[in-house]
Amino acid sequence: MNQLALLFVLLLGAVVSVPLGDRWGVPAPVLMTLLGVVLAVLDFVPNVNVPPGLILPLLLPPLLYAAVRRTSWRQFAANKRPIFLLAVALVFVTMLCVGAVAHAVVPGLPIAAALALGALVAPPDPVAATAVAGQLGLPRRLVSILEGEGLFNDVTAIVLYHVAIAAVVSGTFSPWRAGLDLVLSAVVAVVVGLVLGWGANKLMDLLGDATLQIGLTLLVPYASYVMAEEFHGSGVLAVLTTALFLAEYATDPDDVMTRLAGHTFWDIVDTLVTGVAFGLIGLELHNAIRTASGRWGEMLWWAAAVAGVVVLVRLAWLLPATWLTKRLHARRDHDEDIPMTWRETVVMWWSGMRGVASVALALAIPLETEAGTPFPDRDEIVFIAFGVIMATLLVQGLTLPWLVRRLGVQSDTDREKAFERDLAVRAAKAAKRRLREIEAEEELSEELSEQMVRRAFDIGLRISPDIGEDERREAHEQRVRRLKRVRRIQGEMLSAARHEVMAARSEPGADPEIVDRVLRHLDVRSMR
Repeated sequence: MNQLALLFVLLLGAVVSVPLGDRWGVPAPVLMTLLGVVLAVLDFVPNVNVPPGLILPLLLPPLLYAAVRRTSWRQFAANKRPIFLLAVALVFVTMLCVGAVAHAVVPGLPIAAALALGALVAPPDPVAATAVAGQLGLPRRLVSILEGEGLFNDVTAIVLYHVAIAAVVSGTFSPWRAGLDLVLSAVVAVVVGLVLGWGANKLMDLLGDATLQIGLTLLVPYASYVMAEEFHGSGVLAVLTTALFLAEYATDPDDVMTRLAGHTFWDIVDTLVTGVAFGLIGLELHNAIRTASGRWGEMLWWAAAVAGVVVLVRLAWLLPATWLTKRLHARRDHDEDIPMTWRETVVMWWSGMRGVASVALALAIPLETEAGTPFPDRDEIVFIAFGVIMATLLVQGLTLPWLVRRLGVQSDTDREKAFERDLAVRAAKAAKRRLREIEAEEELSEELSEQMVRRAFDIGLRISPDIGEDERREAHEQRVRRLKRVRRIQGEMLSAARHEVMAARSEPGADPEIVDRVLRHLDVRSMR
């Protein structure tokens, strides 16, 4: 098997792992990691030959962009306190604790190298957390916090990692310089992200075509990441800024085709890239196993000690942080998402799985220092990092569904339905307001006006049938049944039309481009 065949196996696994994960109740990223582990121990499977410096730039931008599409800037702003406590403060505390323990248990490990290890294992993986949370039906407030933590903690961890690596490579460390680098990195990233977001928004208006616009959204995250890194900024934060800007300002409510096609496209990208990323985690285990040859006992002890610190520090931090946030939340009148019970706090604690970013940072550790000497204990650091990743991803990932069921933590369906009803009412009222404006400008017959009023009300009822009274709801249900019958008959008619047009594609002299154009019109008609 060559590298290309291995890539196709991972892509196929990414597709198959989704339905298998749903059937077995196991998150798809965990299944892909297990697939990578199985492939890693097979003799005919080659070692992965991806330069470490390319793993983050290739995998993180599309994953981050896909994750941001499911959220909004206002959601981040509303949850800034819990996100800050988890994505910034907890990452920093985890780095310090892991650094202290690693320096103590690994003989001869310099403190700067130990802190580099702490920085690279500190951030929970946003992709794993989001995938698990979405599949398990957790309360929306927990999903919001996990998404926010996962998206922003990489920014903090990567900057701290670079500071620690620079201290090891150069042999010098300045806390003031490190703080300045952190601030400048964030400022550069935000500026680059905003500029590229604004430019991409203008370019989308110029392109017009849905296919070209969606293609541009695939290029923009990479451009944002690379440009920010070029100017010594945080590529991760730049991608987040660009994605949030486009989600806020580049969405046309009436551009239905682009929105539907864009959602489908990014769902595909998210599935494939996530599968490849977690498959690579399992495959890289081969190198870690080779490193531990002959020293399994002590190296497993080191990895277990660091993994224990990572897990316990998260719990020790979450308990007082959640209590403090709840106290502040009770004193202030705003809608901040926080864990409401100890059960939700436990689920948040056990959701802290490590993943793609930690792997990329571990593999990107330099081989030598500026003095030409080998990077101190590089092999040991890489092995410990993989031990932490595998322990958190497999142990926590495989047991989290059981824990959620055991604790009974489920989404607040009543609150979600209430919000859906509110949106349905707002949508119906907006439609009625526009109808009154049209009636003021145009002369409508009484029959047409009554029909349009009914349809305006139906807009809300189709979203949430609970908003109507019993009589109106029954009348609406009758219209829905009649409409379903009409759509069924119309669907069969359109199906016959599509079969006829498709048959014409193979006829002598038929122009495939014209046939495809007619099919596209029929497909769009079928969506209405």
